[in-house]
Amino acid sequence: MTAMTSPIASRTRPTLPLSATARRRRQRVLGVGAAVAANSLLYLAARAAGADFVLTDPGATEAHPLILPEIAVFSLVFALLGWGALALLERFTRHARIVWGVLAGTVLLASFVPIFIERATVDTRIMLGVLHVVVALALLPMLRRPAPADAR
Repeated sequence: MTAMTSPIASRTRPTLPLSATARRRRQRVLGVGAAVAANSLLYLAARAAGADFVLTDPGATEAHPLILPEIAVFSLVFALLGWGALALLERFTRHARIVWGVLAGTVLLASFVPIFIERATVDTRIMLGVLHVVVALALLPMLRRPAPADAR
């Protein structure tokens, strides 16, 4: 009796090892995607739990309710800025990861200032702080070096 092979299995292509650059790019795309997806899900969960996400500038009388597309776009823009900053630093210094880590920490701390300047409910302020931290945490894997090709 002969062993039968599946026609689907015989049509699959062999997996080629990724270069270090491709692995690094994939890791960073996943970090950016994780930041956007996690913040979008957190926003939806917080809205369902009762957070209003309404902000009012101290000098303004009209309030601005944050909506999901704003949360997603802001998360995407700042995640891409983080990626771009790291890429630039990697071109100009051997200590890019250290410099980027300090820069990212500084930007994270500075991002809390508007949360306390704007008028908002306590739950909105807490959730905005959480959203800022989530972007930072999602981007931390960008600092990892990709495993060598022979280790995969």
